[in-house]
Amino acid sequence: MKLSSLPPTGLVLFSVLSIQIGAGLATQLFPVLGAEGTVAIRIIISALFLVVLTRSKLSSLKQTFLKNTRLLIGFGLCMAAMNLFFYMSIDRIPLGAAVAIEFIGPLGVAALKSKRFIHFLWVALAALGILLLSPLTGLDLDPFGILLALLAGSGWALYMVLADPVGKRASGNDGLVIAVLIAAIVMMPYAIPATPDLFSSWNILLVAFGVALLSTTIPFCFEFEALQRMPARNYGILVSVEPAVAALVGALLLSERIGVQGMVAVACVVVAAIGITVSDKNERKASSA
Repeated sequence: MKLSSLPPTGLVLFSVLSIQIGAGLATQLFPVLGAEGTVAIRIIISALFLVVLTRSKLSSLKQTFLKNTRLLIGFGLCMAAMNLFFYMSIDRIPLGAAVAIEFIGPLGVAALKSKRFIHFLWVALAALGILLLSPLTGLDLDPFGILLALLAGSGWALYMVLADPVGKRASGNDGLVIAVLIAAIVMMPYAIPATPDLFSSWNILLVAFGVALLSTTIPFCFEFEALQRMPARNYGILVSVEPAVAALVGALLLSERIGVQGMVAVACVVVAAIGITVSDKNERKASSA
């Protein structure tokens, strides 16, 4: 089944779940590979997966790169920075907090793209859910971890902005593969010192492959396809479930408690995600009538 045959909303929501499960698993590698080594190896493995899965030809990749050099280098650097800052942040602050802070980036893009009043209401509801999930008040968080999460959010926002022109100008999958390969090259200095530890145990190697699939290969393919078929505003609201999913994954994998406040936050972001999807569907029906 081709990704183009699947609804973009489903692609985004599945990628959200995949990313957070991958992030939860990745924290298990931090004591061995370090946050920087883990994300570097993850991106490199993902790049190899993408080359195989998309069956990209070297001649086609070369031609696409030469035609869109600056755009693809920028997209690749954006991917590397976004993931590096995020992993460094979850090494210092809880997963739910890091994702909530990071989400400032896509939420900002969604707000800037909104034109109708109802869209601002959904953005506001999503923002309320993120605020409830963010343990900034009354919790002692590492200031550097907060800064890293903010930088990751900035990279996420830029990723959203660049994904559309990359998809339109860089031959679809070729553009994505090149960008991930660029990110892999950039992350090499972090991967090399961690490589001996990676091959020290089959368990570590298998977890690393699982993290690569869940955190990069699957979500990047799904989100890249979805962003070409849906407005950035809708994407921004749909991924607002990510802090909620992160809190749930943290509770299940990392023994983090959600509490009543967390459940209320989940309700806020889920309702906002449904609301923006329904309102956009109604808009399309009205415009085609």
